[in-house]
Amino acid sequence: MRTMKNIIKTIPIILLLTIVGCNDLTEEVYSDLTVDTYKYTANEIYGVIGPVYSNLRGYYGQGHLVLDVSSDITCMPANASGWDDGGIYKKIHLHTWNSEAPQVRNIWNLFYRGVLHANRIVDQLVTNAVPVPSDVNRESLIAEMKVARAFYYWQIIDNYGDAPFVTSVSQELPASTPRKTIYTAIVADINDALDKLSSDNNKITYGRFNKWAAKALLANLYLNAKVYTGTAEWDKCLAECNDIIASGKYQLEPNYADCFKAQNQNSIETIFALPMDEINGSSVYINSTLHASSKAKYTLRTTPWGAGSVKAIPQFIDTYDPADSRIDDTWERGLQFAANGTTRLMCLYDRAGQQLNYTKEVANGLYTPENEGYRIIKYKPEIGATNPQNNDVPFFRYAQVLMMKAECLLRTGQAAAAADIVTEVRQRAFKSQPAKATVTAAQLTANSKYVYGYVENYVIADPGDQTPVEFGGFYDELGYEFACEWGRRRDMIRFGTYSTKSWLSHKPQGAKINVFPIPQSYLDANPNYQQNPNYAK
Repeated sequence: MRTMKNIIKTIPIILLLTIVGCNDLTEEVYSDLTVDTYKYTANEIYGVIGPVYSNLRGYYGQGHLVLDVSSDITCMPANASGWDDGGIYKKIHLHTWNSEAPQVRNIWNLFYRGVLHANRIVDQLVTNAVPVPSDVNRESLIAEMKVARAFYYWQIIDNYGDAPFVTSVSQELPASTPRKTIYTAIVADINDALDKLSSDNNKITYGRFNKWAAKALLANLYLNAKVYTGTAEWDKCLAECNDIIASGKYQLEPNYADCFKAQNQNSIETIFALPMDEINGSSVYINSTLHASSKAKYTLRTTPWGAGSVKAIPQFIDTYDPADSRIDDTWERGLQFAANGTTRLMCLYDRAGQQLNYTKEVANGLYTPENEGYRIIKYKPEIGATNPQNNDVPFFRYAQVLMMKAECLLRTGQAAAAADIVTEVRQRAFKSQPAKATVTAAQLTANSKYVYGYVENYVIADPGDQTPVEFGGFYDELGYEFACEWGRRRDMIRFGTYSTKSWLSHKPQGAKINVFPIPQSYLDANPNYQQNPNYAK
């Protein structure tokens, strides 16, 4: 039975959805006891700040549907088991979305729920509406919530450019704030918070913004500063990365797959994670990529959806070195067998009667046979789990800090030093052939191995733009290390490929797609706001 206390704690979420989704901003009160009158106790403090983090679990469910599938690494074609859904997934691959695309709306709502949670919690802490235990520093919690808010605003400016910018509890309908202005404000918030945050890396700070997670966020902002503001900040990014490295708090896992395995909450590589478990998790990756027959391979208690849909784009797979173990740590491929290793898993739809065989080639990004395409297995399910998602999702990893440092060195004329770092990251992926782990400055500065072009019937029919990718070898390395971790879209924009190159069934749609349109539902609710110029009718 739900108590009044639990009901009260849902009221802020109702308000948030109201702000995002409709014009009526009146709070409907069902009891004399409201958010403003409820008296918290000190032992509830972690429950108070919890929603700003638990909201991020939605990123795992929604992020890949937009950020990965719009990149040159994965696609979501329909097949005989379904997955058309009015063409909403194809449009993400084709970059033909509009302001009514559900994926565009869903991540907007996700990010702004996080912002509004953070604003509410900061207000409660600043006004002493919520007591804190004697061993907890109130200023540290306020700083932490401001960094969490900065994280959400980073996602907002990264994906939408100019946006509504609200940092207080308010029901006013905001106008647009320039992307650069928001960038400057959230960078200032993070820098102001650093000395107030815990420098510990332990169970208490796990899954929260400690000093090092905040610095990783700041480094990401600086890494992409030229996109956001027009001015590069390589030296500032480098300084943040060096601080994290010098702390000695994190290191590379000996095995790449250990970063993502079930029960990975003690990973020495994770700087900031989205904690998941059987109760508070989502198996959306498993359900949306694996074939239903894979249930028997992992003795799942849930059944993946139909033939699955999220698949690797062959042009990306072709860039891997065959000795790179990250290909098998990231992708499920080849003939499929049950958990006993001998019972064949079978196709169920257009290839019924054949053994399930995940082939590399994909006919196109629109409609494929049920067996085509390598499937994502990076977050490998726990055998026999009720909900297979017992993997915490690492959002910032130590490998990313190393690679950000390498990119800054590369872009400031220190390619040899960058190559040393990339080699360090690669070494665990080439244990069978250690010599192949070494890369040179010349390799990092060469063109990408990715053979871009528009594909018809498994072959490139139109190569499209073939301009060499600057620092293309390093660009490739980012793909191998961080595939299916939601950063490829951002990397492609930074390297200039997102709006210029063709891949699979995708042809470039112009620079406007470097940001998404503002959801129509928000425009309908806020008369003070206008659509991003390139999407305006």
